Amino acid sequence: MSEHLNEFSRRALLGSATLGTLGAVVASGLAPPPSGAAAPLRRGERVPFYGIHQAGIATPAQPHLCLATFDLADHVSTAQLRSTLNDWSTAAAALTQGLSAPGPNGADLAPSDPGEALDLGPAGLTITLGVGSALLAATGGDPALVPVLPSFAGDQLDPSRSEGALCIQACAQDAQAAFHAVHVLARLALGTLMLRALQNGFLPESGTGGTPRNLMGFKDGSRNLNVDDPGQMNTSVWTSGANLPGWMQGGTFLVARRIRIRLERWAESSLQEQEASVGRTRGSGAPLGGTAERDRPNFAALDTRGHPAIPLNAHLRLAAPEQNGGARMLRRGYSFSDGIDPVTGELDAGLEFLAYMANPTRQFVPIQTKLSSSDALHDYLVHTASSVFALPRGLSAGQGWGSQLLA
Repeated sequence: MSEHLNEFSRRALLGSATLGTLGAVVASGLAPPPSGAAAPLRRGERVPFYGIHQAGIATPAQPHLCLATFDLADHVSTAQLRSTLNDWSTAAAALTQGLSAPGPNGADLAPSDPGEALDLGPAGLTITLGVGSALLAATGGDPALVPVLPSFAGDQLDPSRSEGALCIQACAQDAQAAFHAVHVLARLALGTLMLRALQNGFLPESGTGGTPRNLMGFKDGSRNLNVDDPGQMNTSVWTSGANLPGWMQGGTFLVARRIRIRLERWAESSLQEQEASVGRTRGSGAPLGGTAERDRPNFAALDTRGHPAIPLNAHLRLAAPEQNGGARMLRRGYSFSDGIDPVTGELDAGLEFLAYMANPTRQFVPIQTKLSSSDALHDYLVHTASSVFALPRGLSAGQGWGSQLLA
């Protein structure tokens, strides 16, 4: 980065003081839930881009994910970065409504929109921006705003897949619509930002079971936060407080972990061992000792042998809010399949774990520390990438990300 950014005012990056009043609104629980949060999106539905919170967080999870991270190019000025981020938000506002990316067009010009999504309509597309510590460090902000996760037992992280200055999370009802959004933004950022990593993900149709299943065959997300409950969201997801910059009043933090599942080893385990490791039955998704997926786990229940019905090292028990001081987070995981691992020859497939929370240090770190040392599932999982991003509050109509972050 050039000295232009190093000289940039820290106070300007922290945002306008007028945005601080939003914290009181969020804390009071008056913020309305995002549009469409109560039911799955219909194919072709438009998700509003502007609002108090960014879409793609409390929005019902679409079937397709394209998660991209970016690095800052060398010798970028503040003005250039601000312009690019404003161009991004202008394009995102159009794309999410099923329109082409705005820009100069003509028979003798390269199209402003590459055209992959011309016939797809809005496709339930959401585009969500995340800010990494590298961007804050380069622009005179406080990089400590974005916490650095400690090393966890068993991590095999690929640095090239982890972290970044910015991230874009594009989710849609159509895989090509999600890819198209990232493609458009990457083209707009040429000379300012460089793609660092890209991860595609997918979810199955909900079918008759309601909760999607992961690649291990189990329902994933049965005890997730209720996005329609302002109390839960304001306590566990949305950020507020005098120590945060204005653009994070009503934002959240994203923890993204790429987790390869040792599916060959998992498939060789007995169903009894699999259910004991998860803490749920595979068919119904009910907690062991229960009868239905939505049953509250009874961690005091014993089986016929007098042992805990939900084993002490079961994932459900170790990750439960009741076992972690009430700590909860909003999860939005996607399966991925990326061919074959070149080292092991096994399937390179698993879970792109996405979780949104107000404080990763208090909510994620203690739980993951416990899971990495005691979870029965840990023997089947390899964490290969890890990132934390600050997701700013939503934009008001016509506002740009560049103006919001680099006022």
